[in-house]
Amino acid sequence: MTWVKICGMTNLEDALTAVDAGADAVGFVFYEKSPRNISIEAAREIVEKLPESLEKVGVFVDLESEQIREIVLAVGLGAVQLHGDKSMNCLWEDLRPSAQSVGASRLIPMMYAETLRDGGFLISQDVRDQIFAILLDSRSDGTPGGTGATFDWESTRDIVQAISLLVPVIVAGGLTPGNVCEAMRLFQPFGVDVASGVEVRPGKKDPDKVRAFVKAVRDADRKAS
Repeated sequence: MTWVKICGMTNLEDALTAVDAGADAVGFVFYEKSPRNISIEAAREIVEKLPESLEKVGVFVDLESEQIREIVLAVGLGAVQLHGDKSMNCLWEDLRPSAQSVGASRLIPMMYAETLRDGGFLISQDVRDQIFAILLDSRSDGTPGGTGATFDWESTRDIVQAISLLVPVIVAGGLTPGNVCEAMRLFQPFGVDVASGVEVRPGKKDPDKVRAFVKAVRDADRKAS
C-alpha cells in the first residue's frame, strides 16, 4: 500500500478528515514564512487528539538540530521532514543517532526533483541507514514546498526509479486527486505527499478533495496488486 501524507495541517478538523479518509500521515509546517505555518502549542493540541497509529511529521526549513529536537519533543512528532541546506548539514555533521539529534528516528530529507536531471545521486550507507524516505518536490521562486506545481515527471522518471532501489521515495509537488494515479504509474513510489492539491486555500483543507485523493491512491494500489 502506498504511504499517503496530507501536509500543512493547521486545525484539528482537517487532521481528523485525513484520518477518516485513511491517510497514513499528516504534516505540520514549522516555518514562519509559510501560509501553512503552525505554532508549537496549536500543533501539540492537535497531535494529542490524533490516533497513535497516524504518523505525525514535522516540516522544518533551515533550522539547527537542537531547534528541531525541541519542537519534536514538545509537539510529540514521530518523523522529521527537512528542507534547506542548513538543516541537512547540521544533521549529517551530527554523529549522534537521529533520535538524539533531532528527537525522531524517522527522517525525510527533501530534494528538488529538478536537480536530478543533471544526473547522479550519491548517498552514503551511514546516511541511508537514517533515512525513512527521500521526498522529491518541485521548486518555484525559491519556495520550499507547497507550490502547487509538479516537477518534470518524464525527464526525472528513470533517475527516480533508480533512487527507489536505494531508498524509499515520496513524490510531492502539485499532486491532486486527478493526477496522483499517473504519478504512481510513472514512479511506483513508496509514498505520495499532498498539500495545496487538497485545499480550499493555503492552510485550509477541502474534505471532499482529501477523501478523493486518498481514494484515488487506494484504487490505484488495488489495480496494481
